[in-house]
Amino acid sequence: MRYRELLFLLIWRKVSVRYSQTAVGIFWVILQPMLSALILAFVFGRLVNMPSDGLPYLVFAYSGTLLWGLFSQGIDRASGSIVADEQLIRRVYFPRWIIPLAVVGSTVVDFAICTVVLFVILFFYAILLT
Repeated sequence: MRYRELLFLLIWRKVSVRYSQTAVGIFWVILQPMLSALILAFVFGRLVNMPSDGLPYLVFAYSGTLLWGLFSQGIDRASGSIVADEQLIRRVYFPRWIIPLAVVGSTVVDFAICTVVLFVILFFYAILLT
């Protein structure tokens, strides 16, 4: 891929800007899906008693929240990325598809960080990957 370095540079720029603009930094990326999963686990696991195929409901809800967050944030951020980086697009020639791909790549970085937390939760509940 000819523009690989540019893609990685734009991903790094998006990630560093996002983490530097929050007071709690990387903790916020972990906190958002964890709070959603805790609320879902309480409501659907305790109050409604929905089945979770034998898994603890927190693991069930957190893994689903992670996948949904990757999809929804990727689509949401990519849809506005061309307009947000309009000045860069006007000044420098490069393939335009790199901008949305860089935004989705930064979302994948968030997903990877939260996946590490999922592995910690799996270890805590002694659930083996199969």
